Amino acid sequence: MNDNTPLTDEELAAIRARCAAATPGPWRSYVEGRDHTSGSSFIMTGEGDSRGEDIELSGATPADQDFIAHARQDIPRLLAEIQRLRNLGRGASSTTPQDPKSQAMTVGATRVRRFRARK
Repeated sequence: MNDNTPLTDEELAAIRARCAAATPGPWRSYVEGRDHTSGSSFIMTGEGDSRGEDIELSGATPADQDFIAHARQDIPRLLAEIQRLRNLGRGASSTTPQDPKSQAMTVGATRVRRFRARK
């Protein structure tokens, strides 16, 4: 795969499906000696009553483990940003219809730009 090739809708759908199938987050990395002093390094999944099984990795560096743990939160946000930017490129609003505060801010910003352009 060429890194300069835009992601297809099918590729984005496959990434979304992998996110949906993964253990729910948030995921947090706990490295022995850095975050706690006994036991092994692990990734904690979920929190409170939604706690999942811990993930223990073999051969991962602390940076690898942190990357994997953060990916659970980062990838859905990146997918949402890709969708937002694609919507903008298609001329659609970057806000969702159920987000009135964002819509109001967009309308307000547009009015300010138009007002300034008239000067």
